[in-house]
Amino acid sequence: MTLSEELTWRGLVNQTTFPDLRLLDKTKLTFYHGFDASADSQAVGNLAAMMLDRCFMRHGHNAIIVAGGATSLVGDPGGKDSERELQDESTINKNVLAAEKQLKKIFSDLKFTLVNNYSWTKDVTVLDFLREVGKHFNMTGLIQRDYLANRLGPDGSGISYAEFSYTVLQGYDYLHLFDRYNCTLQLGGSDQWGNCLSGVELIRKIRGAEVHVITQPLVVNKSTGKKFGKSEEGAVWLNPAKTSPTEFYQFWLNADDESVEDYLKIYTDCDKATIDKVIADHRKDPAKRLAQNLLARESTTIVHGKEEMVKALVMTKYLSGQVHLSSIKEDELKIMRGSIPSIKLKQAESLADALVRTGLASSKTEARQFLSVGAVYVNNEVAKKDELSETDFQNGRLLLRRGKVLKNVALVEK
Repeated sequence: MTLSEELTWRGLVNQTTFPDLRLLDKTKLTFYHGFDASADSQAVGNLAAMMLDRCFMRHGHNAIIVAGGATSLVGDPGGKDSERELQDESTINKNVLAAEKQLKKIFSDLKFTLVNNYSWTKDVTVLDFLREVGKHFNMTGLIQRDYLANRLGPDGSGISYAEFSYTVLQGYDYLHLFDRYNCTLQLGGSDQWGNCLSGVELIRKIRGAEVHVITQPLVVNKSTGKKFGKSEEGAVWLNPAKTSPTEFYQFWLNADDESVEDYLKIYTDCDKATIDKVIADHRKDPAKRLAQNLLARESTTIVHGKEEMVKALVMTKYLSGQVHLSSIKEDELKIMRGSIPSIKLKQAESLADALVRTGLASSKTEARQFLSVGAVYVNNEVAKKDELSETDFQNGRLLLRRGKVLKNVALVEK
């Protein structure tokens, strides 16, 4: 399958300046993709963009991945109804380092160049920037772009000069990368179309050269109509300290049947034959969730590595009750002890004592409050009393959970 065919099959193209995507199959080019650093972790929405990059890399195109140390200091107005709150330079620098660490892990098996746009903007003076870059942008064209027009219209919240200038900064990034690396393609999300065109126009005016843009659709959950993203409630992060590999794995395992085929195409490197087969098998028996299992395994491996994926698979198997704890193998038990709080129950200890010792409650008083409202589970069953009996243990072990979220779980052994 050629790159143009794969991009079309995976549904990764929204808009493009290419008259024909098959031009991508005829030569190897250098592309760039920028990543925002306004948060201390990238999220699954950003992961879709990284998977687009992986697709280009697998087909032999040269990748320049840009951490937005400069542009994040200004704030992207795209997709926002109101002004972003500016973050200080120290915060952005920390976010850039976090983003670079995640990007290196996602692309660890592929060749790419990682840069920070702060490095080529920090020494540019205001007057030089206005004269050499700003003079090439027509205000009439800028204010007609949808995301700016909406903010400037009668019902809009307005926009500061700083955010208004974001698109010019992004255009300058493209110019710098064109000059430095002969970069002739920018990738971005569909909400970045206007910003991407800024670079295309700037390079045409200053260098007399033709460069291109491809944007990809924003990923939307078909059953809810909501998009993935780090600004959305309940965001799923790539940082394991914010969303553990087990939580990440379970997120994909819980994908709805309506969206799972799209997610497999976007969030995994699986080829068409593999995805077609698992979807066909899934439709024969949706209860087995074969498609979701493949999605969870593949996506977790890309983000967290195979070792963490195996741990997440083991944890999910027992935490969800798919497999009885009494049948746990020694190697799996070792994984569990290393992944969640684990204690040896002392003689005459109550359930409240166990909750405190595992860190699921801060005190016995709080533990009893959790018990009184049915927020404590023993082996996925609501605990009815503040004591543990022999029947609660499965081959000398039980799983203790606070609340419905599988995150707050501990192993208790006799």
